[in-house]
Amino acid sequence: MSTLQFSAAQSSSVSCSTFVSGFNYRASRSNLFLVRTPRFFNRLARRNLSVKNIASDRRQELKDPSVHGEETPEPDSASIAASIQYHAEFTPLFSPEHFDLPKAFVATAESVRDSLIINWNATYKYYEKMNVKQAYYLSMEYLQGRALLNAIGNLELSGAYADALRKLGHELENVAGHEPDAALGNGGLGRLASCFLDSLATLNYPAWGEEVAENWLEMGNPWEIVRNDVSYSVKFYGEVISKPDGSKEWTGGENITAVAYDVPIPGYKTKTTINLRLWSTKVAPNEFDLRAYNDGDHAKACAALKNAEKICYILYPGDESIEGKILRLKQQYTLCSASLQDIIAHFEKRSGKPVNWEKFPEKVAVQMNDTHPTLCIPELIRILIDLKGLSWKESWDITQRTVAYTNHTVLPEALEKWSLDLLQELLPRHVEIIRMIDEELIRTIIAEYGTENLNLLQHKLKQMRILDNIELPDSVLELLVKPEESSAVDSIEEVEVSDEETEPTDEEQSEEQETKAKDVVTFEPDPNLPKTVRMANLCVVGGSAVNGVAEIHSEIVKNEVFNEFYKMWPEKFQNKTNGVTPRRWIRFCNPVLSEIITKWTGTDDWVLNTEKLSTLAKFSDNEDLQSEWREAKRINKIKVADFIKEKTGYIVNPDAMFDVQVKRMHEYKRQLLNIMGIVYRYKKMKEMSPEERKARYVPRVCIFGGKAFATYVQAKRIVKFITDVGTTVNHDADIGDLLKVVFVPDYNVSVAEVLIPGSELSQHISTAGMEASGTSNMKFAMNGCILIGTLDGANVEIRQEVGEDNFFLFGAEAHEIAGLRKERAEGKFIPDPRFEEVKAFVRNGVFGHYNYEELMGSLEGNEGYGRADYFLVGKDFPSYVECQEKVDEAYKDQKRWTKMSILNTAGSYKFSSDRTIREARGANYTDETMAAEDQELNITAWMASFMCLQNQRKHQAVCGQLSNN
Repeated sequence: MSTLQFSAAQSSSVSCSTFVSGFNYRASRSNLFLVRTPRFFNRLARRNLSVKNIASDRRQELKDPSVHGEETPEPDSASIAASIQYHAEFTPLFSPEHFDLPKAFVATAESVRDSLIINWNATYKYYEKMNVKQAYYLSMEYLQGRALLNAIGNLELSGAYADALRKLGHELENVAGHEPDAALGNGGLGRLASCFLDSLATLNYPAWGEEVAENWLEMGNPWEIVRNDVSYSVKFYGEVISKPDGSKEWTGGENITAVAYDVPIPGYKTKTTINLRLWSTKVAPNEFDLRAYNDGDHAKACAALKNAEKICYILYPGDESIEGKILRLKQQYTLCSASLQDIIAHFEKRSGKPVNWEKFPEKVAVQMNDTHPTLCIPELIRILIDLKGLSWKESWDITQRTVAYTNHTVLPEALEKWSLDLLQELLPRHVEIIRMIDEELIRTIIAEYGTENLNLLQHKLKQMRILDNIELPDSVLELLVKPEESSAVDSIEEVEVSDEETEPTDEEQSEEQETKAKDVVTFEPDPNLPKTVRMANLCVVGGSAVNGVAEIHSEIVKNEVFNEFYKMWPEKFQNKTNGVTPRRWIRFCNPVLSEIITKWTGTDDWVLNTEKLSTLAKFSDNEDLQSEWREAKRINKIKVADFIKEKTGYIVNPDAMFDVQVKRMHEYKRQLLNIMGIVYRYKKMKEMSPEERKARYVPRVCIFGGKAFATYVQAKRIVKFITDVGTTVNHDADIGDLLKVVFVPDYNVSVAEVLIPGSELSQHISTAGMEASGTSNMKFAMNGCILIGTLDGANVEIRQEVGEDNFFLFGAEAHEIAGLRKERAEGKFIPDPRFEEVKAFVRNGVFGHYNYEELMGSLEGNEGYGRADYFLVGKDFPSYVECQEKVDEAYKDQKRWTKMSILNTAGSYKFSSDRTIREARGANYTDETMAAEDQELNITAWMASFMCLQNQRKHQAVCGQLSNN
């Protein structure tokens, strides 16, 4: 962390004490808060914070206690320049001699942060006063990206900051370019969390954050503010002791301390500024072994410190080893424990004495973003029982009414399972609680289905239990043991039978024995299988609600992934289609298109109310709009071309079609299908004369980007294959600008902000039924990019909104996938000759000497691990190739293509994260509760919890909290 100029306890003073004008002013740190308040911050301090009620459009004013209702003048460029100069002078990270770009960035960011802190403090004083309900969004990832331009844009100070920096010798764009991405995660999970924070602040739904953090920026992070007075102890290992009164105590083991760091998150066109909290892990000073240090055993002396710090080094460490598994589990528990202790401390502070724990679910909602935060369920129960003295029944009831679960995947490997033995060693008290939850579930299942049909009961328990392949509790087994059947002779009427009928044949006896053997139902675990804890099942059982993130995904969740739970608790399951923030993903990253949208819709209100984007549809044939639209796209494509040249050295033609697939590298996302299609295109080009090529094919630049998990070998093979194809194609003089293949290195949010505005075709081609939602598809559509894809995830809804004629559809549908895999296993699949042709072409060594047998072999055979084309690349290949031919034909008609592009932007209005947040708020409250609270203020106070570890050197585990009323 960068050295901060104030502590958490002093943060409320910042609004009145800041810098003075003039670059050469010097003051000691101890006197920092005694210096004269300059013009810029005097203006910022003297203002009202007006919080807009989105639902009722009433306004509630929060007045700074030191002022009397003056309106806030907007800071001008001169006062902003003075602010930047002050921070440049007193920033401890740099020597005072030079005001170069890195120093200019930090000074500018700290200047912006000063403004945010004033709004931030005022916002939270107001929400504390209102005592709103708080929903905590726990997520392992928070993929924010760069914050400077987003913050300045939300504050509507872009012009003033640009002028101020120009006076100081720098351009705002160049200064912003020196900010590293805050990449606390690796994909859509973290990006969604970041969009939600932006929407919460913009909608004036107050937010609060908590995370686990270390110095992930080499030059420090100017956005983070340490809260040394907010820290909690987190325990691992140890043992559970039963006390004489029947209570339990978790003692001994390894203890670390989680310390809070806060990051302000501003809303757009509002003074509301919410909070993201990070947690940094460390140990108490007394854990340092001074004796070992003086004896020369420095490693032993620092062992406790290193064990604590490594929790925050890398998010999702490789879990092939037992050490990797332990570290992952420690990350997840640190998120849950620190966050829940913070949540409960905040609740107790607001509640006063005595605390009415029955009110806890009325003031707190905990949303688990996927299964990584599952341990918050047993952790909340542990705190309530062991530390707060509640009974099991009370704690279980409170937990079930407090917690909810968002499912983000249907992939079996992503529905986490943890070894029972590992959990028992690391978190012994939590395993006791999980066993109690599992027993509660079993009793519920028995109450629902009875014990008459043991085969049915066995099936239900196998699918639904939290503890997998683990013996049933003794108390449950007693319920399943039937009393021995009596002869009941008196109740049976005597009937005369012949000897033949009473003496079965040997064959009949054999059949009877086989039938009895089949009817024997055993509930014993299989000694050949591991004993595991199914975290997704725990989420469903322990929560009040389960939601998918797209309509098709939510149906799969109900009908396939958790079908047995859905049959028993249908009221728990709901859909909340994902969204993205239109501020970052069009207004700020694509200003040239934003100006056109504002001109043709007649207002810039579309940034807040995306429904107004639909106005563009009625102008989609207008030649003037089409001309402006094409020019905006070309400007953005030139930026992409310049970026590609800078990062890869390749020179691409901005007049070619820019065809983009940027997302996490995974087999189900089928980057392999894309590159195989490109190879087919290249092969056909090579077989033609130059004239034939030019007549048939549209020039294309095929752009890939994304990251593969460190131990995901197949994903890395695909990356290698893409780069090898690019090396060959891009240096083929016969092909020239007709085809280029580029893999953009170090893909992150900032790279996406360059690529997405300049893209024309975007590929979302996952195997149907395997993508939960996707959010990049929404960003591309919002920026007027046309999608090619399967009926998977949010593609289904995007196609409905933009129009079927404006979406290139191919491939098998979700309901067909199981049958197609069965057909493959039975040896009935016949590959398309074009697909076989491409595989043979690759094997001939056209793309270098690397052996691609493993990669090509994964697309062949009928069964076996890593074989049999599980993701149906070969099945969908012919449909994909034919669909790409339709893309070429459409692109040749630029008027048609531009209309399709406009209609994609017009139809993307539904996919704003503002809409998702509004829906989520409605799901958390009854009509009566909402109506009662609306009489005071219709605001949802969200507290989001995110846990991420970021950057490849110093990394962070983050846990953000959003408060939602």
